[in-house]
Parts: sequence; C-alpha cells; structure tokens
Amino acid sequence: MESEQLFHRGYYRNSYNSITSASSDEELLDGAGVIMDFQTSEDDNLLDGDASIGTHYTMTNGGSINSSTHLLDLLDEPIPGVGTYDDFHTIDWVREKCKDRERHRRINSKKKESAWEMTKSLYDAWSGWLVVTLTGLASGALAGLIDIAADWMTDLKEGICLSALWFNHEQCCWGSNETTFEERDKCPQWKTWAELIIGQAEGPGSYIMNYIMYIFWALSFAFLAVSLVKVFAPYACGSGIPEIKTILSGFIIRGYLGKWTLMIKTITLVLAVASGLSLGKEGPLVHVACCCGNIFSYLFPKYSTNEAKKREVLSAASAAGVSVAFGAPIGGVLFSLEEVSYYFPLKTLWRSFFAALVAAFVLRSINPFGNSRLVLFYVEYHTPWYLFELLPFILLGVFGGLWGAFFIRANIAWCRRRKLTKFGKYPVLEVIIVAAITAVIAFPNPYTRLNTSELIKELFTDCGPLESSSLCDYRNDMNASKIVDDIPDRPAGTGVYSAIWQLCLALIFKIIMTVFTFGIKVPSGLFIPSMLAYYHHDWFIFKEWCEVGADCITPGLYAMVGAAACLGGVTRMTVSLVVIVFELTGGLEYIVPLMAAVMTSKWVGDAFGREGIYEAHIRLNGYPFLDAKEEFTHTTLAADVMRPRRSDPPLAVLTQDNMTVEDIENLINETSYNGFPVIMSKESQRLVGFALRRDLTIAIESARKKQEGIVGSSRVCFAQHTPSLPAESPRPLKLRSILDMSPFTVTDHTPMEIVVDIFRKLGLRQCLVTHNGRLLGIITKKDILRHMAQTANQDPASIMFN
Repeated sequence: MESEQLFHRGYYRNSYNSITSASSDEELLDGAGVIMDFQTSEDDNLLDGDASIGTHYTMTNGGSINSSTHLLDLLDEPIPGVGTYDDFHTIDWVREKCKDRERHRRINSKKKESAWEMTKSLYDAWSGWLVVTLTGLASGALAGLIDIAADWMTDLKEGICLSALWFNHEQCCWGSNETTFEERDKCPQWKTWAELIIGQAEGPGSYIMNYIMYIFWALSFAFLAVSLVKVFAPYACGSGIPEIKTILSGFIIRGYLGKWTLMIKTITLVLAVASGLSLGKEGPLVHVACCCGNIFSYLFPKYSTNEAKKREVLSAASAAGVSVAFGAPIGGVLFSLEEVSYYFPLKTLWRSFFAALVAAFVLRSINPFGNSRLVLFYVEYHTPWYLFELLPFILLGVFGGLWGAFFIRANIAWCRRRKLTKFGKYPVLEVIIVAAITAVIAFPNPYTRLNTSELIKELFTDCGPLESSSLCDYRNDMNASKIVDDIPDRPAGTGVYSAIWQLCLALIFKIIMTVFTFGIKVPSGLFIPSMLAYYHHDWFIFKEWCEVGADCITPGLYAMVGAAACLGGVTRMTVSLVVIVFELTGGLEYIVPLMAAVMTSKWVGDAFGREGIYEAHIRLNGYPFLDAKEEFTHTTLAADVMRPRRSDPPLAVLTQDNMTVEDIENLINETSYNGFPVIMSKESQRLVGFALRRDLTIAIESARKKQEGIVGSSRVCFAQHTPSLPAESPRPLKLRSILDMSPFTVTDHTPMEIVVDIFRKLGLRQCLVTHNGRLLGIITKKDILRHMAQTANQDPASIMFN
C-alpha cells in the first residue's frame, strides 16, 4: 500500500442509513451534531508524520460531545508537542472545534469566580475584534506604503526630482509655476536621465539615453526583487491566492504567512511593480494582509493555539486585502466568501466586514494618490447606458471568457514546462529575461510604459475639457456657442487614431507577456486587460438611438466592463467581481451591464474548462484540495476506492490488547502511515478506534521517561480494562486515552457521491470502511482525489502533491 496520510477524527455512525436518510446537507450536518460547512485537504505525500492529538469524543446520531472527556487527557497531563501540526499536513477541523468549545466552557464556568476571571472572559470575547482591527490597520498602512513607494520607483525609471528626491513626477511639478496646460507634466524641477547625463532634453540622443536608463532601472528592480525572494523568502513569490485558498481549507504551510514572507513580499512587490513587468499588485496584497492576520493571531491564545479559529482571522484578512487593493470593502468581504473561504460562519462575515472597513479607512487617511480615493483609477460616470449597448457588453463578455480560457491554458502549460525542464532551475535568469523583453518592447509605446494602475486610469477616465490625453484629441470648434464638453459629435483628431493603434499593440503585448509573467519568482498579481471603445454617431447602430448633439456612449464604461469581463474569465468570479467594479465606479446604474458581461465571460470560460486560474495553479502544484465547485456524478461505491486493494498487502492495524511496545515501534518504523485502525483481534476484525502515529510515538516516549517498568516487552492496552497478565510480566502500558473511539465509518456499499460530499462538508482526512462491523479498509483524501482524476480520464500520479 502506498504511503497515506491517515489523519482526522470523524464521527461514528451506527449505520449507513443515518447518512442517506438526511434530506439535505444541513440535515446531514445537524445529524452529526456539528454546525460546520467546510473543506479540508489531505496531507503531503512527501512528508511523513503528524503533530496531532488523540482526541476522545463520543458521538451518536444527533448526539453531542461528551463534555466529561478531556481532549488533552494523555498520560494524566498534556505533553509538549501534542496538539500541534507538522508542515504540509492537514488540520483536524473536528478536534479543533471541540477544543475551542471546551476552552469556551472552561472560561464561562470560571468567569463568576472573581473579577480577574471576568476580565479574562471579556478579553477572550473581544479578542476576535481586536485581532481583525490590528489586521485592518496593518493592511491599510502597508498598502499605502506600497502604493507610494511603487509610484516613486516607477517614475525613477524616467527621471528624478532635484528639488525633493522623495517626490514622484506628479508631486514634483505640483508647486511649479512654469507648467503649461498642454505640458502639465513638464517642469524645471523634474529632470529626465538624458538631461542629467548628456544635458539634452530633446532629440535622438536624449531618446536613446532615456531608453537605456529605463531598461537599466527595470532590470535592476527585477533582479533585486527575485534575489530577495530567492535568498530570504521563497514563499514571497507569485500571487499567493492559490496557497491561501489551500491554507484556508485546512492545509499547513509553515512560513507561508510568516514575518519574513511579509517583509520580503512587501519590499519585492514594490520592486516588481516598479520594474514594469506585466503584473498587478492586487493578488499579492491579499497575501500581505493574510500575513498580518497570521502574525497578529499569535498575540491571542484563542487563535494562536487553535488552527481552525486562526483560519477565521485569515478569512477576514483576505477581505481586508481586497479592500485596499481595489478600494472595495464590500467586494472584499464577498471575495473572501466566494473565492477563498470554505469555513465562513456568520461572525466571520461581521469581522471580515469590520477588517475591510478599518483597512479602507487607514488607506483613505494615508491618501497615497493625492486624489482622496482608495485607488488611482477611481472613476465616476453619470451618462446612462442604452438598451442596444447590451449587445457590445455581451460581446465583451464573450471576449473575456475566451481570453480567460486561453490565458489559463497557456499559463498552466508554460508553468508546467517550467517545472519539468531545466529552465525552472534558473528563476533569476528567467525573471531577468522576462523583464528585459518587457522593458525593451514597452518603452516605445506610451501605454505599455505606464504601470498597470496608471494605464487603467487612462482608459477608465472619460474625456472632458481638462483632459490632455491623446485619447481625447478631438477637434474643437472654437466658434461654437456651447461649452466644449457639451459637443460630443466632434470629429476625432490624429491623436485618437494613433492612440487606438498603440492600444491595440499594447493589448497584444500585455496578453502575451502576462502569460509568461504570472508565476515567475517575484510577487505577481493578474494584470487586467482593458478595452477601448470608439464610436461615431453616423454609424448605423447609433442612428436610431443617438440624438445628434447628445452624449450616446461612454468609452470609459466599455473599458471598465471589458476589464471586469477579462478578470471574470480568468478567475471565474461573479458576484464579488461585479461589486468590486461597482464600488470602483460609484454608480449603481451600470450593475446590469457588468452582470451581463461577467456572467457571459464565466459561461464562455466554463465551456472550455470549469477551473479558474487559482484552481488550476492549485492542481498544478499538487495541493490536496477538494474543490466544492466540482461535481461528482459517477456511480462507484466505497469498496471500489478503499485501500487495500486486492493486489495490496493487508491493512496495517493495531490490536486492542495483545501487542507489545516493541511490536508497535517496529510497525511505526517499517511503515510511513500516519495512523492505524485499532481492532479487537486479527480474527474478529471488529473496529475499536483509530490511533495516530504521532500520538503513539509521543505516548511511548513519555511513558519510558515517566513510568517505571515500561520496556519493549510491555503489553500495550487500548481496552478499558487491562487483561490479566502473568505475575512476572512487565508493567503494561495503557494508551486508551490517545485512542479516537469514534472514527468516521461508512459501509462498503456507500455511494462515492455521498462519501465525497461527507469529506467536503465535514473536512475529513480519512474514513474507515466496514462490512457488518468488520474493518475492510480505509479511504483517504488522496484516494478520493486519485479516483476523481481517474474518472476525469487523467493520470492519478500526475496530480499528486509535488
């Protein structure tokens, strides 16, 4: 039998009928005596051992946990190391929830004893709000710092402000009296590198020098970013959202949300954005916020000692991350609910909302862009949309879905090639090459030279009398009696046509480069391709709808809807994405166009594959993750999936009272399983319980140190009463306290559709398969993932946990 990670407490069912008789998921959970709706993931195949504690809770159908049983009742006192988890292992959701209930009962029972106990009770009750407040404060402050530093370093590629080195280009010219309306970005205080080095502001020499310095700074920033990631915090690379989804489902990745990762991710995110790479900072900001939540949770025992409770803080932190990334607090809460969280109780919803509120308030107080907004590209449209525009909106949705499907396949194919070839062994070289190609091609085109936020702002902003962009280069009739902005039928100038060509080239460039950039070893979020709309009132479609002299369509609105459709096609988000974009524009009027485009992009994308980019990267990296969105429709039974199979060796088990310490130590040394079913005897095969490998090891080591007479030939007893032994035999070792007396069991005829649903809803790591009370085998999370891969005509070995 292959090495399986056999962890998880389950619930004992008197019969399989108790499962099938439930008419809904809620009834199934209520029948289990649990109020949880979560997933977990199986442990990594490459690492053995688990740091889990032997829980002991008795449960019947619709029953409750026996409060007289102590979770940490191991050899009369807790042992150091018990109750923690090893790296790349899955938490025991049920045990963590039981442990939290016992802690809560203990605090409530003592709070009336003294004023100090009452104070501790109040502190415990308020610790959840305190930790999300600290998380929101830190997330907002770091987001403001990242925005300010990224803007300054982006402008550093083009020049420097001599009067105040810490000013970016725009701030440098704020106080100048020598700027003109047409050239508002030029002032004596701001010097380009060509002016500083060769003393020329115009001409071919100036252009070439600025070109060289642009490439130099881009390569310097990219090299510094990838070097810091490689040396100090390898987990700081990438978006972080696939790993956060996996962590929130119950998986342990030590260091992924640690202080080093936070520090390096914050610094390298600034460098990566400033280098001009085709990436965004929105995804990494979620990772940064979750790092803050993880670090602050260690200040409160309620969260530091309970992995399930800690994940409630991380859900709130992810909401705060999206809140500061897009300036959308409500969208952040919905993102956490829709995209990353799998255990999301009502109190977590409130705390997520509060964390997003605090983070947005702090960022607004910092005002990093000087526009009193949370993001650089905040826009506000007032022109109504017309019914005929639904058609182009839906077409944008189709484009977004096609782009999403193409991007996912192309990016995953490239990332898989990177993993399987020698190219993946040289991450620094890859980043340098991608940064060099990006810089060389980006500089000549003013739209690719802009960073992501500035480009989106340029495309989202509607044309007005104060706009100097070439996109607004319409010919003005100076003899007109109306204000310039009230004449929408002006003919397009040469700047509009050249801008459209430049934008088309920028779109193609961004599409290609984003495929190769997302996944390299620097912090990288998803760039949002935006669409440009251009129309004329004489075109056929507008003749029936548009009055001459009246505004008809808003080009910036098409850019916004196109951006939402593309992001929806890549991530397959729906509700949260619409709310995020709605909060960006500040208008309810465009909810219907956004919904139409986003839903269309999702449907078109789903036609080519149901996975979003984050789920695809989870599968590529082999994280043990059961996606709730996947449907299991095959008619196999538990007996078809369980191990051991007919060709496998028999299941490794412990007997109730006729094995010695030496026998158990040999079994542990000879196998790599993380748990063993305990049966009455080899002959009866009647199930008694389940014992974890780590618990056995800790208990035996502790007994040898603390109890006299425990030797290799000592009998190990899992039964309630020790069997009679000869007088000369050594002292027996009682290990009933580490035995899980209620492992989750199903019969061999249980449909796998129900087994998969139980694993998802209860967060199981394994369940035992019985027939008439006799143990037949075991089903682990890995077995389910392998089986689902086989039913989808995939190679099971290709999806396993790299």
